Parts: sequence; structure tokens; C-alpha cells
Amino acid sequence: MTANVSVSASPTAFDLSVETLIIGAGACGLIAALSAHKVGQSVLVIEADAVPSGSTALSAGLIPAAGTKIQNAAGIDDSAEQFARDIQAKAHGENDQALVDLLARGAAEVIDWLADTHGLPFSIVNDFDYPGHSARRMHGLLTRSGAELIDALRSACEAQGIDIICERRASVLFYDEEHITGVSVTRPDGGVETIGCDRLILACNGFGGNRALVSQYMPDIENGVWFGHDGNRGEAVLWADDIGAETKHLGAYQGHGNVAHPHGILITWAVITEGGFQVNNAGQRFWNEAQGYSEAARAVLSQSNGEAFAIFDERIASIARQFEDFKRAEEVGAIHKSDTLTGLAEALGLPVDQLAETAAAVPLGGTDDFGRNFAKMGLTAPFYGVRVTGALFHTQGGLVVNDQAQVLRRGGGEFANLYAGGGAACGVSGQSDSGYLSGNGLLSAFVLGRRAGQALIT
Repeated sequence: MTANVSVSASPTAFDLSVETLIIGAGACGLIAALSAHKVGQSVLVIEADAVPSGSTALSAGLIPAAGTKIQNAAGIDDSAEQFARDIQAKAHGENDQALVDLLARGAAEVIDWLADTHGLPFSIVNDFDYPGHSARRMHGLLTRSGAELIDALRSACEAQGIDIICERRASVLFYDEEHITGVSVTRPDGGVETIGCDRLILACNGFGGNRALVSQYMPDIENGVWFGHDGNRGEAVLWADDIGAETKHLGAYQGHGNVAHPHGILITWAVITEGGFQVNNAGQRFWNEAQGYSEAARAVLSQSNGEAFAIFDERIASIARQFEDFKRAEEVGAIHKSDTLTGLAEALGLPVDQLAETAAAVPLGGTDDFGRNFAKMGLTAPFYGVRVTGALFHTQGGLVVNDQAQVLRRGGGEFANLYAGGGAACGVSGQSDSGYLSGNGLLSAFVLGRRAGQALIT
């Protein structure tokens, strides 16, 4: 899928006009809409899908934040400064420090605001740790699903009377060399409408659904399963080229190496962090799984047939069942269960002796040859396993923004009335896949969406 977009001079008149126009009704766009409405602006959100969903709906809906009221009530010792250090450590120091600090400091305010003002019932994932996070700071709604999150944000917008018009894909950006003046959108029937605006917020995510751009900027994952939203066609990046906006880290992305195959269902990385491991179809472990699930995509795709098997047990499965995706994977038979490793190996088509040897070689309470540290508790019957593959979830590079989420020009300065957030903006995952810290995508969506929405029109 490609994006058919262009930049044009402004028309003599627009079909309709609004103060704040937002492209994309994912988490970033809806949070920007709520924020702009709060400061008294007229707001319109346009969405290409029939209903708001996007990449947010495909995620686990978890947002990392340090110092929230919820975290404090749980007695968790954390700070924005520690969160920022964790982000930079995972990304090998490749991020702009000012952006890291902005996101780390701003996350708690957004979570508290959505909970207190709009009634979103966030709680903390408190029964396992995500790789790279030094504290338990992942906030999510009851089902731990992005679908629940996007529905809650949409309901909050509807309660405020914010207009969201679906089935409108933006194609033409109107630009007069100084200001963005509006966009042209295409309806399902092929008709075209023009919308003028005092300012534009790009919340249209990244370019993972544009195979040409993926091949150009991240060829090492171009053969991975595309697990993101097909609507992510890269309009923001393509427009940036035409208007001279600065972009950065276009080779950065979030992968995931634990997608049930061929079912296409995300299996939470908790099955690994809590003591499970991955083997290839020879029944052998092949890497240090503790590095993270984003790097796992390339590690798994490098194995025979581009697949692997996640091995865990009932204790771990009980933790994973807080996620709707995991329960759905069980329901459709993607996850196999057996009272013995022999039975599990047979069910998965793995060499019986080799899987048993691999499980026995796990150094409980020690470090293996790959550098992974294991807890003292090993796997016990009944055992579980699932065939998985590597996937591309969403891109992490994009337009460079300042602390108000304004898009920067390549030659210096900023566009006075153009803003970006979420996957349309450059995030904090460094230059590739290994810098992705769990929750980075929604972190950028929440904080930059909030900043862009709050900014006053001048």
C-alpha cells in the first residue's frame, strides 16, 4: 500500500473551516482533540477508517508513566528522571535528550488528567516487569487492550461534543510557504472536500503500511509480518519532504518476535520475562530473549522458516491471561498445553529429546551463554508452547518537533501552525529496533498529543 499525497497552493475558498484540524483519530489525535477543546478551540478530527481504531486498537493499550497518582497510591518508588534514564539506556543514548525529558515528565500529567477529568480507569500492571523499565509504570485499562483504550478516548470526545468525521482520507496539504492553510480529503465515493484550518495536527501515525518506504528505510524487517494498521501510509513523512520539514531516525521501528503464527495474534512478552524462553524448530534456544520483544522480531525471522516457539508454563500463563489477546489465542487453539515436555514437543512438531535438553540447560539462578539471567524458579508442568514469528508493528522515526509539538523546518525554526505527535513524529527509540522501550509508541502519542492540543493559536 502506498500513499497518494501532494502539496498544493491554497484554493480560493474552502468547503468548511475550523480552528484546529486533526488528521487521525488514534490515541494521539483524540487526546489532542480533548486538549484543544479544553482551551476553547473549535476542533475537527478526520479519520480514514469507518470508526476510530488505528494502531492504538492493535496495541496492548499500555502507557508508561512515572509519578502518577495511581503509581504513588501503589507505593511504587519512581521518578521522571529515572524513567528518562531508562529510555536513553534502551536507546543507547541515541535520542534527543530534550525530547526524552519532555515525554518522561509529561506522561504522568496526561494519565492523571484522563483519569480525573474523563474517567478512564487506569491501573498498573503489577505482576511482571517489562524489559528495560526499572519500575512498574505501565498503565492500562481493565482488559489491557488498545481497543478498550481507543473506545474510551472516543467516548470522552463524544461526551465533549467534539466532531469526528470518519471515512475521510487526507491527500492534499495546502501550504502558502509560511503557513498550512488546510487539506483536501477524499470520501469513499471518490468525492473531494476541502477543509481550512488555523492550525493542523498530524496524528496520522507512521509509514509501516507503505511497503516502499519500509523497504527504503528499514530493509531488515521488510519481510516481517506487517502487524500494524494498513492506514499507516506515511503521509506525514511524504508531506515533510515537500515542505522542507525536518525528519529523523526513519530507520527506527518497533518489532515484535512473539506473534502467534499463522493466527496473527500478539502473545504478551510476559511469557518470556517471567521465565519462559524461545526455541527454533530444532528445539534449541538461539538468543538472549531478555533484550526485548522489538529485537526479537529480527532474531526470530533469522531462524529457519522465520519462526520460533515460545515455551512457558501454567504459572506464566495465568499472568498472561490478563491480556485479551492471550485469551483469544487460547480460544483459537494457537497455544498448546501438555502435562509433559514430551507431549508439548510432539504437539508443536519439535524434537522431543532436544526440547527436554534445552529446558534442562536453563541455569536457574544463573546466567546462560547468551548472557540472560534466569530466576531460581524453573518451568513446571503443565507446559505451554506457541509457534510465533517476527512482525513490524509501527515505525518510530518521523517529523522532528519542539517542546510544543510544533514541526521543525530543515533550515531552522518551526512551522507556526503545524504540529505532529505519535507515530507521525520522531519518537524516542533511537535509530533502529533495539532502542524501543515498551510503551514508547503510546508514550509519544499521549504526551505530544496533549502538548499539540494545548498549544494556543497565534
